[in-house]
Amino acid sequence: VQLVESGGGLVQPGGSLRLSCAASGFTFSSYRMSWYRQAPGKERELVATITSAGGSTNYADSVKGRFTISRDNAKNTVYPQMNSLKPEDTAVYYCNARRVDLREYWGQGTQVTVSS
Repeated sequence: VQLVESGGGLVQPGGSLRLSCAASGFTFSSYRMSWYRQAPGKERELVATITSAGGSTNYADSVKGRFTISRDNAKNTVYPQMNSLKPEDTAVYYCNARRVDLREYWGQGTQVTVSS
């Protein structure tokens, strides 16, 4: 089982980034997918979630209106499109897959730094 995040990096405030999480080794379409993030000295927080078929999404209040989560079940990939980035969005972003029986998998994380 693997979840491999990519697309992180350094971006200026107000900029955009699109992360990707490529899944393998399990039935991707059976799992709800989420993105979490963890800033230095802070707890990991849930950023966005999308249901297994992609019909419903939820976002943390801090990113509503700026982030959009989507998935392509044919490519076993989930994406967050992150717009209007702020310095407080700086964190390591993690991909999570969770099934209804609570079996879950985590990616290794990708660093996003928002700074001028």
